[in-house]
Amino acid sequence: MKFSVQENLVPGKDYEEKFSLLKQLGYDGVELWGKEDLAQKVDQIKEASASYGISVSTICVGYKGDLLAASPKDRELAVNGIIDRLNWAAELGAVGVIVVPTAGGPKIPDLSPYATAVELERRLLIEELKLLSKKALDVGSRVIIEPVNRYESHLANKVADAYSIALEAGEGVAVMADFYHMNIEEANVIETLKSVFPRLVHLHLSDNNRSQPGKGHVDFAGPLSYLKSLGYSYYGALECNLSGEPKASLKEEREFLRSASGV
Repeated sequence: MKFSVQENLVPGKDYEEKFSLLKQLGYDGVELWGKEDLAQKVDQIKEASASYGISVSTICVGYKGDLLAASPKDRELAVNGIIDRLNWAAELGAVGVIVVPTAGGPKIPDLSPYATAVELERRLLIEELKLLSKKALDVGSRVIIEPVNRYESHLANKVADAYSIALEAGEGVAVMADFYHMNIEEANVIETLKSVFPRLVHLHLSDNNRSQPGKGHVDFAGPLSYLKSLGYSYYGALECNLSGEPKASLKEEREFLRSASGV
């Protein structure tokens, strides 16, 4: 198991400073935001990565549009945006691109009794992901579905929901688990991780209050130790609010994760 930090949490005026600090603090990687200007920064990131031995774990969203928008144009915008980020992820050696299927409620109409909006959304999403799965495999990357809680999205709230979609969509589609969302949706985190392990390629680490792990009531030691016992070799990325001065908080957090996971 390896640990990375979302880039916005790391102090520094450029990637060289950020990667240098992550190396100093004992982290393995960085999670990048998939903003449009990332395309112009790929060479700079590759140089900093090579200099400090800090890998790019993942690219997190950043594309425009919505995979389940009512407008075909907005759906196409999302698909093409994800394809761009798959290419960047492949060039940077990242595990893949994190994708949230949709936010909020349904955008397409309910066509009952033929099909409900959610049934139609699921069919549509799987067809889009089949296309993206092929693109991901072609370039050597993955689409990583992130389940989010019921208060942020109506679709794929549980990790098992994302897993079943990934199995239908193809080998280029995987899943991740976010401890903040799991705290709301999952009855048993360890059983959840066990059930989706064949496609589990990423974690987001945040406590129940969105603070850094160890500052709330979520159990990290049990699940992280369990994943280690299964041979989980991917990243856990900090996606949280830091409790204090960033450098000190990141240092404290690395010690907490080392203790909790045994890594």
